[in-house]
This record gives sequence, structure tokens and C-alpha cells, in this order.
Amino acid sequence: MNGAESLVRTLLNGDVNVCFANPGTSEMHFVSALDRVEGVRCILGLFEGVVTGAADGYYRMAGRPAATLLHLGPGLGNGLANLHNAKKARSGMVNVVGEHASYHIRHDAPLTADIEGVARPMSDWVLTSRAATDIAADGAKAVEAARTAPGKIATLILPADTAWNEAGGPAQVAPPAPRACVDDGAIDAGAKAIRSGKSAAILLGGAALRGKALEWAGRIAAKTGCRLFCEYNNARMERGAGRATVRQLPFAVDAALAMLQDVRELVLVGAKTPVSFFAYPGKPSVLVPEGCSVTKVAGAEADLEQALEAMADALGARGSAPRVNAAAHDTALLAGAITPDGLGALFNVLLPENAIVIDEAVTSGRAFTGAMMGARPHDWLNIMGGSIGWGPAAATGAAVAAPERKVVAFEGDGSAQYTLQALWTMARENLDVTMVIFANRAYKILVGELANVGGSEPGTNARAMLTLDRPDLDWVALAKGYGVEAGRAATLEELAVQFRRGLAVAGPYLIEVVM
Repeated sequence: MNGAESLVRTLLNGDVNVCFANPGTSEMHFVSALDRVEGVRCILGLFEGVVTGAADGYYRMAGRPAATLLHLGPGLGNGLANLHNAKKARSGMVNVVGEHASYHIRHDAPLTADIEGVARPMSDWVLTSRAATDIAADGAKAVEAARTAPGKIATLILPADTAWNEAGGPAQVAPPAPRACVDDGAIDAGAKAIRSGKSAAILLGGAALRGKALEWAGRIAAKTGCRLFCEYNNARMERGAGRATVRQLPFAVDAALAMLQDVRELVLVGAKTPVSFFAYPGKPSVLVPEGCSVTKVAGAEADLEQALEAMADALGARGSAPRVNAAAHDTALLAGAITPDGLGALFNVLLPENAIVIDEAVTSGRAFTGAMMGARPHDWLNIMGGSIGWGPAAATGAAVAAPERKVVAFEGDGSAQYTLQALWTMARENLDVTMVIFANRAYKILVGELANVGGSEPGTNARAMLTLDRPDLDWVALAKGYGVEAGRAATLEELAVQFRRGLAVAGPYLIEVVM
């Protein structure tokens, strides 16, 4: 077999059986190998940002990496924004990036580039295979790196001649190492902070926001009275009725400071010390109030379920019933104009059980998502790195990873334009995604940010850079052009009809919400 086939078989040995791809000439031997070797599902993205964002969404739901297939340095470069988001989310993936044949690089052909240099800022592991006989072992190392908890970006660069030359058989892939247990000293320090008698809170992140780990946190909160917070951006969080009550730190600095103002003991489990998204004149970067002590129990890479269970035992909380969100979804729908309160009430009632919510509704979403804590149980995935254009791509990957679950994507009209090509992939693969586009005809968040940094009232040039009108984007037409059914809503009654229609469709559906 050639080097490309040895790599495909090695990926399968590592349980990497999905490949999000946008290939070119240098990758044709790998494409051919994917044709010959059964077991890998290949999914085409029309833009590399769709490919890398889909791999991020896939990892968050599947818990194992997918492969991406990218064309040389420019193809990798096109995918970097969503690789940034994936790295911040600690998502694992194996990027296979084609390279010119090794003997061709010195001729400086048009697509020649420093691929390793392009890859390093957004990768945790980078390697160029030097010979066909190395590819299988290099591929195994890439998979092992990607599966290192909590997840890493591995980029393997594949010169064309190493793909087409003869190689040996595939390599075996070592099983992922278990997460490291948190030592007793850190557990004791966290328990001591919580029982100090001062106002205490636990800031949760990573895997602490789901499963048994979240349940243990809820038991600790019920027993001790401490509050549970989470970071503003979270890779995956279990929310809704019956799940532990966790308040999300706000994006706005003043609101976040107000939420934390009386906390005197802040315990970190899977989270970092909270900081503001941006710097603002006259406002702090670190959101810890004066006089508050910070105790780090565990980072996101640790066994957070073990850490929280041990803390629960140290605090006598094992037998306590978790403090959870009450059900609040059996209420009447509001009618009339679309408002943040109306949106929150509508989605709170209509969101189906076990849905996966993709949240890149940068302005509209943060105004209503807090109202959905009492909705039916669901998973909530945030954009982690702030590089917009993540939502449509991540929804694609999440739907591939969990085909039995409805994916609901809340998306801003400005952000969605970066990866609207994902609609075509959703249609081609018949992915069960209902996408809600909040069409406020602007980069609305930036209008507020202009004021937040002390800018003047928007003038002619500012309005030209911050608005999405003249002409308005027609999302219904755009969706249909990509093969996706779509409808438009300008009132809450129309939105309820459209959202129910989207949920009933066993495939993609887009709703343009005119704000």
C-alpha cells in the first residue's frame, strides 16, 4: 500500500472515522485512499472554515476527533479562524494538510508556503511527514495528540510523494490516557474556601458542566449554599429543567462585576480566573472583586468528575439532593413584536428535549438565553474563541456526531455570512439542523462596543462599516439557493409557526427572524 492508504488505515485504528474535507491536487492520493479503504465518512465543505468548524462541533458532541483534509498553506489558512475557536474550546481534531512533493518545494511554485508556520499558532502539535514509511507512525502520533485530554489540535502535513510512494502497513494507536486525578491538597483547599464562612462560589468550566460532574456541583451548592457560576463561553454545557443551577457570567464587564461583587471565595474547577472579553477604558481586565480570594482546584485537563465528587465528600454533600433548575416550559407563548423577552419565552416553551443548541447569536442571544434555564433538558454549545462564523459550521459537525438529536442554531446575520456555505453541506448530508438567523441588519454588537470604548455616535463611515443594509440580506433566498427550506418571521406568532415547522422537518430548515 502507499503512504496515503497507510494513513487512512491508521486513522481508523484510532477511531477517527469522519473526515471533513476540501481537497486539492496535492491531496488526490489521500482522496483515492479514502475511496479504497472502507470505514471513513467523507463530508465536503465548500470553504475550509466550514471544514474546521464542523470538526470542532463534531468533537464537542462525539468526544473523539474527526479528521480534516485541507489543501496546502492557503487552504489551511482559510480554516484558521475556526481552528482558533476549536483550540480555545479544547476540541481534538487531526488536520491532514497536503504539501507539494518534497522535490518540488524548492521550485517555489505558486502555492508553495510555510505550512508549518501557518499551522503552529492554531495547533498544539505539528509535524511534516518526511517519507512514506513514516506516515503511519506519524499519523498515530497525530491521533494520540488529538485525543490528549481535554482535546488538542494536531496538524499532520503530507507531502504528495510521501502519499503516493510505497509504505508499510498501518500503525496501531495507543488508547487515550485517563485524565489525571486531582490531588488531595487541591481538594482540601477548595473545600476549605467553600466552608470558610464567607460568601463562596464555584466557577465551573469544561467537563464540569455536564454529566455526573455537574450533578456533584449541584449537591455541593445544595449542601453549602455556595453559588455555581460558569464562564461566559463554554464548549458544552448541560442546561434546562432538572440540571444543576449554574449562572453564566455576562459578557458585559459591569454586569459580570455586579454578579460577582459580594463573592469573597472563588473556587475554580475546570475554569480560569475570569477576565473581560476585551479591554475597556477605565474598567478592569480581571473580573475578580477586590477582597476575593481565588482557589484553583483543577484545570480543564483534569478529571473534574473525580474532583467534584471528592469535594462533595469533603463537604458532606454526597447525600444532598442537587440544587436544580425548576421546569418553566409549560407556559403560554407571548404574542406581538419580537423582543428579547418574547424570544426567551418562546424558545423556553418550544425547545425540544435533548436538543443541541449552537449559540452564535452574538447580540440577540445574550439578551434571552438566560431565560431558558427552565426549558426541557438540552446541551448548549458556545463559540469559544470569538472568531465569528463558527455557528453554521459547528452545527454541521454536531449534527453529524449526534444524528438522533435535533440541532438548533441561534445565529447572527453578520456572523452567519462567514460560513453560510455550511448550508449546502447540511442539505447534501440531510442534517437535522434548525437554524434561526436574527436579522438585525447590522454588526449590532459593534454598535454597542463603539459606545463602550468611548467612541462617538456613529457617523457616515462608522455606519457604513457596522450596518448590513443597502441591500438587506435575503436569508430565505440564500438558504433556498443552497438547497435548504426556509421561512421568515417578523412577529412572535410567525416565529412560533416557523420554529415548529423547522422542528418537524427531518433535515435542515432556516428561519430569518426580522428584528
